[in-house]
Formats: sequence, C-alpha cells, structure tokens
Amino acid sequence: MSRTHQIHAPEAHVVVSHGADFFGEDRHPLTSLTSLAGYAEGCLSRDERGPVVLLLTTPGEGGTMTPSQAAEIAVPLLKLARHRFVRARESAVAHALADAAMRAAAVGEPWEWRMEST
Repeated sequence: MSRTHQIHAPEAHVVVSHGADFFGEDRHPLTSLTSLAGYAEGCLSRDERGPVVLLLTTPGEGGTMTPSQAAEIAVPLLKLARHRFVRARESAVAHALADAAMRAAAVGEPWEWRMEST
C-alpha cells in the first residue's frame, strides 16, 4: 500500500484554443508557463522576449490575440522550444503553444486562452 496521499490540491491550468486535442483546446499547467517565462528571459533576445514573457507571466487574465499577433508570437515561441538550454518538458509546452498560435493564424481566427482550476 502506498503511503503517498492520493488527494491532490487543484492545480490551475491555462486552456488555449486551436490546440491539437479532439476539442481543439490544449491545457497547460500554470507552473509550466511560469517556468517557461524564466527560460524566455534568458534564451531570447530583448526584442523577442517582451511579448512572450508578458503572455507567459500573466496568462490568468485570459485574452485574445488577432491572427497577425498570434503569427508574430509563434515565431519566438518556436525558437524557445528549439533552444538547447530549455528542458524537454518546457520545450514541449512552448512547441504546443507555437503550434496553436500558428493554427489560429492560418485559419484567420483569434487565438484565445483562459484560466481553469481543476
């Protein structure tokens, strides 16, 4: 019998539109996004990191980006996902966010995200 507790406190997630799952939404833990923001500050240039860090540090407010804004932010997110100093877990989150943003831009729809606690 395991001595670890089976009940866990609810963890906040960010739900992003145009994701890869069946419903077209991806869920990312808030802790992964804040960790990814730290990597963005160290791995991206000053011009690229501004909007990315802003998005990753304040996702709880929810929001919407136009297709052109989503296309612009997808480029530094993809660059962050491919950076050699970013750990695999955070790299996967950055890659999923970049894919969702590019999907929204390709379709011409706004890219939306919201907070949920499960």
